[in-house]
Amino acid sequence: MHIAFLTSEYPHPKVAHAAGIATSIKNLAIALTKKNVTVTVFVYQQNENTIIKDQGVTIHLIKRKNYKFLTWYFYRKHIQNYINTIVKTENIDLLEAADWTGITAFMRLKLPLVIRLHGSDAYFCKLDNRKQKFKNFVFEKSALLKAKGYIAPTTFAGEETAKIFGLKRTKIKTIHNGIETSVFQNDSPETYNKNTVLYIGTLIRKKGVLELAQIFNKVVLEQSEAQLVLIGSDSKDIKTGATSTYQLMQDLLSDAAKLQTQYLGKIPYAEVQEQIKKAQVCVFPSFAETQGMVTIESMSLQKPVVNTSIGWAKELIDDGINGYLVHPTDIDVYAAKIVALLKDKTLCLQLGKQARKKVETTFDIDGIADLNKAYYLSIINQNA
Repeated sequence: MHIAFLTSEYPHPKVAHAAGIATSIKNLAIALTKKNVTVTVFVYQQNENTIIKDQGVTIHLIKRKNYKFLTWYFYRKHIQNYINTIVKTENIDLLEAADWTGITAFMRLKLPLVIRLHGSDAYFCKLDNRKQKFKNFVFEKSALLKAKGYIAPTTFAGEETAKIFGLKRTKIKTIHNGIETSVFQNDSPETYNKNTVLYIGTLIRKKGVLELAQIFNKVVLEQSEAQLVLIGSDSKDIKTGATSTYQLMQDLLSDAAKLQTQYLGKIPYAEVQEQIKKAQVCVFPSFAETQGMVTIESMSLQKPVVNTSIGWAKELIDDGINGYLVHPTDIDVYAAKIVALLKDKTLCLQLGKQARKKVETTFDIDGIADLNKAYYLSIINQNA
């Protein structure tokens, strides 16, 4: 079996951008190669055309191109022609792409297409209560209707996407994104920087970071030694037009909370795991995710996580057993959960231990790869 992925991001020094989707694709790609599946990754919107070999995966970087008009159309056709050429020479059996902005819309691909519901623009606009550009909706729906199958990282993401685009729910297979638990392992969970609260993710309104500022104000009132560490890229705020969401957070933080907040910006992926290990508590008060890779990574490293109580998170955490689920707007309760953890090392270790067990049984990439492989084979056989 030869499977290909089409993506705009992938974790590699030569790739321009990598975030949560990139991590999930790489985890799966490497796991599939270990199961005798040949894997090719096409990464578009790059700075150069080149082919890379990395951990058994062949990566094709496709350089961004601009045209005098209709760049969105002609660049898609360029990607299509490139992929079709490699499909023919390398005998690729199936291509997987993401739903975001419908990159495969208007493409005529010479192999079956599966779309993984990492989160369309329409999906995030619905969760974030924003109006979507009509063009983006058309592109995304066009791409989805051409696919032979769909994979959702959570049942919630699949059901919401089906409602938005009128897809048959029975055609959507729920397969969680997984991680290699042997890599995300913490041999000393009892060792951490006391009173450290860690957030990892883009600083953007939909991730609940403005609520996090208000939550931390409450935490500092109860636990004056608490430290908030923020990791991730800053971003423009869609609602206000502000150039920095971090500055909006600063405006919301109390004087005391500002002194206890540290923003590290975007750091190399290799350093993220060490930052998680240093934290006492990890927090992800997001309004819009399809799964949330960093939540799984934190749980695997035996960290107590205070997550959102919205849809997808209920498939990751069993509230009160291996973490906590609180709605981001419930500022007082969210803060109280964090404070309770900061004051109780035994509780932190207990939740962290159970979190690790949940990841081992539900999100280990070895079993996840088997599920993906079986689903790919079913789609390939349908189109034989």
